[in-house]
Amino acid sequence: MDQILAILGFALVTAFTPGPNNTMLMISGANWGVAPSIPHMLGITIGFPVMVFAVGMGLGGVFEAYPVLHEILKYGSFLYLLYLAWKLARAGRHDTDGNRQGRPMSFLAAALFQWVNPKAWVMAISAMALYVPAGSAMLPAVLLLAAIFALTSLPSAATWCLFGTAISRFLDSDRRVAVFNAVMAALLVLSMVPTLL
Repeated sequence: MDQILAILGFALVTAFTPGPNNTMLMISGANWGVAPSIPHMLGITIGFPVMVFAVGMGLGGVFEAYPVLHEILKYGSFLYLLYLAWKLARAGRHDTDGNRQGRPMSFLAAALFQWVNPKAWVMAISAMALYVPAGSAMLPAVLLLAAIFALTSLPSAATWCLFGTAISRFLDSDRRVAVFNAVMAALLVLSMVPTLL
């Protein structure tokens, strides 16, 4: 029971702290609301535990054996986040027909994003090192870890999306939307800087 509580505490803290997923969910909630952002939330909720399971079953060892893959992933992730930040900075404003530009991230895009999210990699590898014993009991421990992350991901995703929705009432003009999205996009890029250094 102590182990489960320790994992739960770790998962809650890491899931709720700011990072790329949470920043993008806040932007999604602010620009499109909760209901259209549900696929994005579910993509994270399912995609991250799948990644945790894959790392626990040996994928993390591949990166240890071939450090160059880690470097490729790191810089590739940064380039992809720059692209996402650019798209998010331009989202939410109205076009000439009065419709909001852009759309929330899809389920598949959010699930796949976990594989290039540096915070997700740090969380998964740290959790494996801290809570999964080497040896015969490894599979149950990895499954438990993935299940706990699945349980904590949805409340975190919903909270950040709702926070964005609460902010949206202050975004009553395209100018405010543009400023908000630009600031959030910059924060998204800045969240990568520690990983690069």
